[in-house]
Amino acid sequence: MELPLSALARGRSAYISRVACPGDMARRITELGLLPGTRISCELVSPAGDPAAYRVRGALIALRAQDARTVSVTLAEEPL
Repeated sequence: MELPLSALARGRSAYISRVACPGDMARRITELGLLPGTRISCELVSPAGDPAAYRVRGALIALRAQDARTVSVTLAEEPL
């Protein structure tokens, strides 16, 4: 089941299935290592719910919800 990265619950992991960002944001997202097939996990969510921190390729990155909604993921079988 595909869902937006912004909907990934804290402690869960998924695989990136596609990135649909406009212009410069697409470049930034790919430079951060968010590429199709990459495993990503939600590590932290701010008290207000935005931004959230994700672990990807060993790095912890923060993304605003509006940017995370442009990345589609497929849930991994087991939680981290």
